Parts: sequence; C-alpha cells; structure tokens
Amino acid sequence: MSWLLIAGSLAAVAAAVVVVVALLWPAGGTADAVPSNDSADAGFARDMAIHHQQAVELSFIVRDRTDDEDVRRLAYDVINTQANQRGMLLGWLDAWDLPKSSQEMPMSWMNHDMGSMPGMKGMAGMDYKPHDGSLMPGMATNTEMDQLRKASGKQAAILYLRLLTAHHKGGVAMSQAAAEMAKSDQVRRLARGMVESQEAEMRLMADMLKQRGAA
Repeated sequence: MSWLLIAGSLAAVAAAVVVVVALLWPAGGTADAVPSNDSADAGFARDMAIHHQQAVELSFIVRDRTDDEDVRRLAYDVINTQANQRGMLLGWLDAWDLPKSSQEMPMSWMNHDMGSMPGMKGMAGMDYKPHDGSLMPGMATNTEMDQLRKASGKQAAILYLRLLTAHHKGGVAMSQAAAEMAKSDQVRRLARGMVESQEAEMRLMADMLKQRGAA
C-alpha cells in the first residue's frame, strides 16, 4: 500500500473517531452521568490533552526542519488529528464543569486501582517520575526537544520519527488504561480509537525509519 493511501486511511480513521464521539456525547444528562474530578475520565482528559499538545509541538518543529515530504505529511496529520482530539478532551472538561488542570501528579488517576486490574500491572505510568520536562511516559524531554529544533534534513526527520514513536507508545499505554477504567462510554470509545490509530502510525513509522536506514 502506498504512503498516500496509508496516510489517507489514518486521517480518515482519526476524523471518524472525532465525529462519532462528538455525535454520541449527550447534550444533557443527569448528575450521575458527569465524571468526578478524581475520576479516570477527568484524569485521562487532562493528561492526554497535555500529551497531545507536545505531539503537535514536535510536528510543527519538524515541519520547518526537513524537506522530507513523507515526514511532513505525517506531521500534518498528527497536528490536525491530535489538535482536534485535544480540543474535544478540553471541551469535555468544560461540559463536566471540571478544571483543566490539577494539583495531582500526572497519571495519578492510573494508580488508583490499576495494579489490581487484569493486564494492567506494570503499565507505563505506575512508577514514572517526571524529569527534564517529560511529564509522562513517552514524552520528549526538554533536551530532546532542543535537539529536534537544532537538527535539519534527514537527521531531523529520523529524530522526529523516533521521538514520535516513543510518544505514541506512552499515549497507547495511557489510552489502554482509560479504555479499561473510564466510566463514560464516550471516553472509552475515544481511548480505543487512539490505541488503534497510534498503533497503526507506529507501524508506519517503523517502516519509514527502515527506509531511511535508521533503527
């Protein structure tokens, strides 16, 4: 399958997830349907909004640092998909009348009862310690962000693919947890959609790295 077909398919899947989730979110509802401030739903919405914001930033940086058209197209897809999903997550917090930030450590919602859940023991995030600007697993450090800003051409393209692959791995782990823990059907659906789309992008990026002679 050609790159254009793959990229188009990924974009279509992501767009479909956004549309379906938006349509299924109820215009009204009872108080029982609104997640609490310390729920997995709210924690995931806050943390994934931050996680997505960095992916968008990485993609804007590489767009201006390389002429590799395939990498630039991937970056464009990431910018559009993850910016849209970030807006949805923040919009849900608004609809729930919950704050968009928290004094809790990132991913603390994953530690509440994940350890006893089937398949969740040892999940990334359980014992993660934020460092050098990397707040959650997979997030690039400030040092890595600076390296991407200084790189150019093929070097920038390869570094972006490596950083985004690691970023997606962390995002998939978080989304898998939300798909298991969230109480809202809409949050679980979006989380499952993120797992599927980001795993597909990771496979694509593995092929792109091989094509560029990188591991």
